[in-house]
Amino acid sequence: MHSADEKKWRTYEEVAAYLLDRLCHHFGLFRVEGKQQLPGQGSGTDWEIDAKGVKDQKSALFVLVECRRRTTSRLKQEDLAALAFRIRDTGAVGGIIVSPLELQVGARKVAESANIVEVTLSPEATTANFIMKFLNRILTVVSETVQIQEVVHCVLKPAEKNDGDHEGDQ
Repeated sequence: MHSADEKKWRTYEEVAAYLLDRLCHHFGLFRVEGKQQLPGQGSGTDWEIDAKGVKDQKSALFVLVECRRRTTSRLKQEDLAALAFRIRDTGAVGGIIVSPLELQVGARKVAESANIVEVTLSPEATTANFIMKFLNRILTVVSETVQIQEVVHCVLKPAEKNDGDHEGDQ
């Protein structure tokens, strides 16, 4: 799974982080930062996270963002339990899970108990074309390029002579 598949996954994560940053106020966030490493406080290991939501400028409060571009099966309870552990281990106050499909019932229960917000984002989302469902909202953005062409026809007529325009007349 290198090349094209890897690019789609990376792009999905980047698009999700960008859109979450644009909509951060809906999630009670100041901003959303991209992929980074965070230290585990209890485990002593480093965690690579897809994005990080910062609560405000002054405090160190943040949420983890996990993106899973699964198009054939919904995320399971174990998937959300792994995110819940990373939240606890990094000292985050919650999380956001982004996926094209809604969570399974057990996964939704884990998400609710661990303060994880579910976001569904269309699998082929771009920053200009996407469907996103979050916090009882659905946002659909579609952009299309329209080409406008203007045609101007000019008809040239010979200049008319004016009888009063003679040289030497003053």
